[in-house]
Amino acid sequence: MIRTILATLLLSLTAPLAHAQDWALGGMDPVSYGADNAAVPGRRDLVTLWQGQAWHFASEDNRSTFESNPRAYAPGLNGLCVVALSEGRPEPGNPRYFVVIGKRTYFMRSEAARQKFLADPQRVLRSAEARWASTHH
Repeated sequence: MIRTILATLLLSLTAPLAHAQDWALGGMDPVSYGADNAAVPGRRDLVTLWQGQAWHFASEDNRSTFESNPRAYAPGLNGLCVVALSEGRPEPGNPRYFVVIGKRTYFMRSEAARQKFLADPQRVLRSAEARWASTHH
């Protein structure tokens, strides 16, 4: 009996950690990037599963907005760092370092990469998109 209780308790403590790996955008609310121009952590209790990942939201309104058109809120270039990709290296971006261009959110790997992007966004984005297109078509 005690073994069962301990096993259940241990499983309940480790389960959120295992599932955290499947959190899209590191748990950031995808709608907040465009709506608030901020990386806002989503709540554990406001979740939608999409494309095999758990997308978290800061509010019920943001979750509803996302659910109406999830592709519109997915990061550009599949969340890769725009600067690294423009330089030929497909590296993951960090959801805390972002820029919204039009209605699309793009991630960078660091604040230094974000500053490099902001120095010439058109050129960097064009180069990254060209490299992305050559590997995904």
